[in-house]
Amino acid sequence: MTSHEQADPSTRVMRPGDILALATSTRPWSPAVTAGVAIAARWGSNLTGCFVDPALRTHAAEPTVLDLLLETRPESADELAAFGTFARQAGVHGADWIVARSGIADTLRWLGARHDLAVIERDMVQASGLLDVLGEAILACRVPCLILPPGWDREIRFERIVIGCNGSIESIRAIHAALPFLRVAGQVTLVDGDVRDGDERRPRFDPFVYLLRHGIASKPSYVRSSSAMAGEILLQEVGNIQADLLVMGAYGRSRMRERVFGGATQRVLEDATVPVLMQH
Repeated sequence: MTSHEQADPSTRVMRPGDILALATSTRPWSPAVTAGVAIAARWGSNLTGCFVDPALRTHAAEPTVLDLLLETRPESADELAAFGTFARQAGVHGADWIVARSGIADTLRWLGARHDLAVIERDMVQASGLLDVLGEAILACRVPCLILPPGWDREIRFERIVIGCNGSIESIRAIHAALPFLRVAGQVTLVDGDVRDGDERRPRFDPFVYLLRHGIASKPSYVRSSSAMAGEILLQEVGNIQADLLVMGAYGRSRMRERVFGGATQRVLEDATVPVLMQH
């Protein structure tokens, strides 16, 4: 690498090295697998396909006695071979196949420790379990999650991207995780809510400047809104530019033992019609 390449952020190689795809079917391959393969092939990433049995998609984060009694299907040599062939034919050189033995949250927490991105189908859980099961899993794991909308059957694209940033650590993490995708986008729209938590001791984060330092020119849009309206504003902007991807933080907090989700997180999880990159 030359000194110019070291100084110019547009020449740096940035990629998600290890991608996890949570599979819901193998015949045909489910949308998360197809999207995971496409991303891994484009960025030269390793790929892990993980089948999650339907019986494990209805449980919340903490295991129950029923979880321990469930018999999940074992890894199949035929599925492993088929997955490897499917991945190689698409240009993925490092692929592995496993079967989950615990619920979505526990599986994501453990596998997320060695992956840079998880690809998940939003409709892998029923609508009634969207927040308690899938939402809890996203908040509990430490890996960025690419959430595909229900019935996703299109090519995964990163031409037009909307970013939601409100100055929180969650939104900053999401932007950082999305850098590989933002670098290849032709249009990036930054919706900066500029909502601070009141602690002036912390350094201010300017997402526009941060993106410029990584060679990404964005079209900034500064908005003032309540947290209840933030999700609506982001989805409107996605529709306005016909975005391929929405990037945002996943917000939630514990109140006693009850998880309370931020309004924007819930609104986008329920209604987004494009893939959403979220990180808590």
